[in-house]
Amino acid sequence: MSNLRFAYGTNGLTDLRLDDALALLADLGYNGVSLTLDHMHLDPLAPDLAARTRRVGQRVARLGLGVAVETGARYVLDAGRKHHPTLLDPDPEARGSRVDLLLRAVRVAAELGAHAVHCFSGTRPPGTDEDTAWQRLADALQPVLEATTSAGVPLAVEPEPGHLLGDLAGFHRLRETLGDPPALGLTLDIGHCQCLEPEPPAECVRAAAPWIRHVQIEDMRRGVHEHLPFGEGEVDVPPVLAALHATGYRGLVGVELPRHSHAGPGLARSSLAYLKAAERTATQGGVRC
Repeated sequence: MSNLRFAYGTNGLTDLRLDDALALLADLGYNGVSLTLDHMHLDPLAPDLAARTRRVGQRVARLGLGVAVETGARYVLDAGRKHHPTLLDPDPEARGSRVDLLLRAVRVAAELGAHAVHCFSGTRPPGTDEDTAWQRLADALQPVLEATTSAGVPLAVEPEPGHLLGDLAGFHRLRETLGDPPALGLTLDIGHCQCLEPEPPAECVRAAAPWIRHVQIEDMRRGVHEHLPFGEGEVDVPPVLAALHATGYRGLVGVELPRHSHAGPGLARSSLAYLKAAERTATQGGVRC
């Protein structure tokens, strides 16, 4: 079995300049980077985005890093409200600013040769009924899906605990609402599976395999949405990696520790060592694939 391609999220390296973060990951032996577009890392709203993106593309190519483009920056659109506006905002203009961010992300991803563009739904606004929220989400994603289809980069929607689209069942509801478009894929966060899915994370991988376009991984405990360094939670990692191997996943497996930037370089080092050891256990130690 070929090795999995491990990456680290820049949202866990926000104390580093992007160029320094990329060099660190390459030096440590990572295969890729999960690049969150944010004010400190390839700001999607600042001038000359295309030129800046080309420079980043040249840099990741020299370093041999694959890329996934992520759009979960906390305050990139609204300095006062985390993750706002969302694709569910009652105000069409506000929704449009989120759609515009995703369209910018698609253009960045195409320039970087990224394997996926990540997004999430947002929480259901007060006073908005569930059916209206789901239709609003589907409608907002239509132009994004058209753009990803043209760019040849899949959209990978992440089920986020507490959001309208909060679990794998929600992903399938969206997929069916949209008519199962080929450009619509899934970001599977392994910790989120541990947190709230009825099946163990490895079973989630197997069940969702046809739609997985991007993977995020960290430790987590059942019922508690807190991203933890490996070994501090309850995720049994080797079976997860075995399942990814067995299902033929070829994208990046990105470590997702967005609240640990203060310790980012050290955690990037220890996380890769942990994942490499878990992969050896998965592929050589008799873990069921």
